[in-house]
Amino acid sequence: MRRRNSQRLAWTTALLVLSSAVALSACEPEPPSTQGPILPSTANLDSTPGPPLPEDAIIEPAGAGEASKQSTEEAYGSYRPDDKKPEERVPDILARGRLIVGVDRSNNLLSYRDTASGEVRGFEVDIAREIARDIFGDPNKVDFRFVEASERARALNDRTVDIVIRTMTISPSRQREVSFSIPYMQTDARLLVLKNSGVESIADTAGMTLCATKGSTMVDAIRTHAPASDILETRAWGDCLMALQLGQADGIVVDDALLSGMLAQDRYTEIVGGPLESQNYGVAVRKPDGTYDSRPLIRQVNSTLERIRKDGTWQRLFNEWLGDYMDQPMLPAPKYLDETPPATESQPSSPSSNHPGEKKEGH
Repeated sequence: MRRRNSQRLAWTTALLVLSSAVALSACEPEPPSTQGPILPSTANLDSTPGPPLPEDAIIEPAGAGEASKQSTEEAYGSYRPDDKKPEERVPDILARGRLIVGVDRSNNLLSYRDTASGEVRGFEVDIAREIARDIFGDPNKVDFRFVEASERARALNDRTVDIVIRTMTISPSRQREVSFSIPYMQTDARLLVLKNSGVESIADTAGMTLCATKGSTMVDAIRTHAPASDILETRAWGDCLMALQLGQADGIVVDDALLSGMLAQDRYTEIVGGPLESQNYGVAVRKPDGTYDSRPLIRQVNSTLERIRKDGTWQRLFNEWLGDYMDQPMLPAPKYLDETPPATESQPSSPSSNHPGEKKEGH
C-alpha cells in the first residue's frame, strides 16, 4: 500500500514538472527569424478604424459637387382659402375617416417618435393635428407615415400620403415637383458644432467635414458657403448629430428649427456664426394635374394655417416646442396666386405657368 502511494506521488510530481516546462516555453519569445519580420495578414487590417458611418451615408469630397447658381426666380404663391366646408373640399378624405400625413421619425421637437410612449410628437405633428381638427372636428384622426427626406415628393405623387409636413423648404425648384401651402415656419440656416471646438463660424471649417441630409437644400448651402469642406450626406438629421458626437463630422448645417432639437438633445453643442440663408417651411401637397385636382386640399390646409395664426394656436405651439431654443421668427405674409381668369380664358392660372400672378396679404 505504501509502495503504491509512493508511485502515485512520483507520477504526479513528474506531470507537474512537465506542465510547468510547457507553460514556460509558451511564455518565452521565439528566436529571431533569419527571413525578416513576419507581417500580419492584410485580411485582418481595418483600413477604416472607428465606428462605421451612418447607414447609407456618403462623403462628397470638397469641390466634387457644384453649387447651384443663384437664381433670381422666386417661389410663387399658394391657393387662397375659399368659403367652402371640408365636405365640399375634401370629401374623399372625410369618407376615409383619417388624414394621411408624411412626417419624420427623428427630428426632435419637430417630428419624432417618443421612445417612452411610442407616440409621434412635435411641432409639425401638432400642425398636422390642427389640419385634421378642421376637417374632422377631431385632431386625432391622423395616420402618420414616416418618409425619408429624399422620398417626400415621391410619396405625394404616388398618393402614399395626402400631405407632407417634414421641414420641406418652399423653393422654385421644388414647386416643379409639388405644390405648397403658405409658410408655417420661417428659419435661418446655421452651423452647429461641439463646444470648445474652436470653430466660430463656417469660415473656419476649411478642410473639415460638415453634415447634411441627402436631398436637402443644406447640401447646396455647404457647397456655397463652405466650398473647402467635405460633406457627409446622411439619411436623417439624427444621423448627423450622431456623426458629430462620434467625431465623424465637425459641424452640421441646417435650419435653426432643426438645430433646436439637437441642442435639446446634447448640451455640449452650440450654434456659431451668423445666419447663412433664410428659408420657409410649407405643407407639401401633390400638384394639380389632369387626373387629380389637389387645389381644394391646398385651400383646406391654408384655411387652417390662417386660423392658427389668428387665434394664437401657432404661438402656443411654438412656445411649447421651440421657444426655449430659438428666437421667434416673423412669419411672412401669405402670398396667394391671382386666380382671376384672363379675358380670353375661363380656367384659373396654374402654378406650372412660367409667370403666375400672385398677391400678397397680411393679417
